[in-house]
Amino acid sequence: MNAHPAERADEAPLDFAGAVLTIVELIPPARVMSYGDVAATLGSRGARAVGRVMAEHGGSVAWWRVIRADGRPPAGHEADAVAEYRREGTPLTAASAHAGADPLDVRVDLSRARWEPDLD
Repeated sequence: MNAHPAERADEAPLDFAGAVLTIVELIPPARVMSYGDVAATLGSRGARAVGRVMAEHGGSVAWWRVIRADGRPPAGHEADAVAEYRREGTPLTAASAHAGADPLDVRVDLSRARWEPDLD
């Protein structure tokens, strides 16, 4: 993808929510971005605004691939997110990689799973 998600030549400019969802759609399986990573990709510091977009519209994309800055899954959706991480093979921290880990204690290993889009 060569154009910034909010400036695609083939379509009208996206609003913030549309741009967030476009970025999230690009995240490959077994990779993640934090809410802040998504915001920064869009030239914003609005991690909470990304969280609001995901809460309102995230069901249409792989929502589990957007996580908290400390590697925790989206709040209130830990069990479903952890099931997706295990299905996709998302790298988890050693302390939370075992199958019996409480979903509330699971952390994605950001050093191995963090993804950064190539928007050039």
